[in-house]
Amino acid sequence: MGTSRSNGSLYTSIINGIATVEFGHPASNSFVSELLERLTKTLGELSNNVEVSVIVLKSEGDRAFCAGASFDELLEVKDLSEGKIFFSGFAHLINAMRTCKKIIVGRVQGKAVGGGVGIISACDYVFAVEAASIRLSELTIGIAPMVIAPAVQRKIGVAALSELSLSPNEWKNAYWAQEKGLFSKVFDKTVEMDKGLGIFTEKLASYNPEALEEWKKVLWEGTGHWDTLLTNRAEITGRLAISEATKKAIEKFKNN
Repeated sequence: MGTSRSNGSLYTSIINGIATVEFGHPASNSFVSELLERLTKTLGELSNNVEVSVIVLKSEGDRAFCAGASFDELLEVKDLSEGKIFFSGFAHLINAMRTCKKIIVGRVQGKAVGGGVGIISACDYVFAVEAASIRLSELTIGIAPMVIAPAVQRKIGVAALSELSLSPNEWKNAYWAQEKGLFSKVFDKTVEMDKGLGIFTEKLASYNPEALEEWKKVLWEGTGHWDTLLTNRAEITGRLAISEATKKAIEKFKNN
């Protein structure tokens, strides 16, 4: 069941050491500020929960995984301060995923755009289906994927980031994403993906949680400066978001 609530929905369940966090929004699982804040807070709580070894991050429904930032909310950004606050939501979420003590496994059941690709990049391991194409569409609406770029680049490298971001109208398929290192496993169908995900997370949750925590620190080495970096990037994106060119581009995009 998709949610009809304008601020989105967030559900968490914990079974046998595996926390499943499911976010949703009626507009293709896009992120409004409140939902970004709630997810960031939830990951912080789960990070310190001794009952949890592994986190599965998923979205509602059987269509889009995540359409990125909410267009409606973007259009409401009036000044630099509001712009910075809005994009800082993604900065805080990516940093919460980075510093979370638990391994985060992404479950991608459909297409991902912009910020959705950033969130996938901040997962430690990712299961996806063939239908999970990706796109960084930011340039088409007058902004750039500034905040998520460090996370995406860490996974796929500068060359692939350039290819993805400079062709903002082009979808890259799940096998391209796997080849570049964004997706760990790709399955034909959702049923197969969920079966593989279940086996994988069960095994992962059986390992020494302390070892997993220490190993995650190693995997994220060299990213300690992201707290400052991503906030600075949010400010730049906020400035771009209030430009006349961006407002026109978003309206045009919405009306297509």
